[in-house]
Amino acid sequence: MILKHSELKVDVFHELRGGIGDVTQEHFLDEQKAKGTGRLFSKTIIPPGASIGVHKHTGDCEVYYLLKGKALLNDNGTDVEIGPGDVNFCPDGSSHGIKNIGDTDLEYIALILYTKQKV
Repeated sequence: MILKHSELKVDVFHELRGGIGDVTQEHFLDEQKAKGTGRLFSKTIIPPGASIGVHKHTGDCEVYYLLKGKALLNDNGTDVEIGPGDVNFCPDGSSHGIKNIGDTDLEYIALILYTKQKV
């Protein structure tokens, strides 16, 4: 199956998880196609100054793989600057949040997997 960029579902969230500004997600795979293994596989785009608020993962885990930009990542209460090629793994029971601290769009791949497969 091939999905053209123009066919991807795109969501824009305002103040996602208590963050600042708008966040765009271009979805590669939805929950139905993931067959109970996860709920998100997307490219996330955060403009300069915008953020996703700190949130806890329960029943799932999330991975960020940074493609471009500069971010301040809150990893379980510890702030760390990250950039292209860096990875954040937020396991079940942990929390994270991310803010674009650069002057260009922050772009990363986000993947949320369930810790137990849902049938």
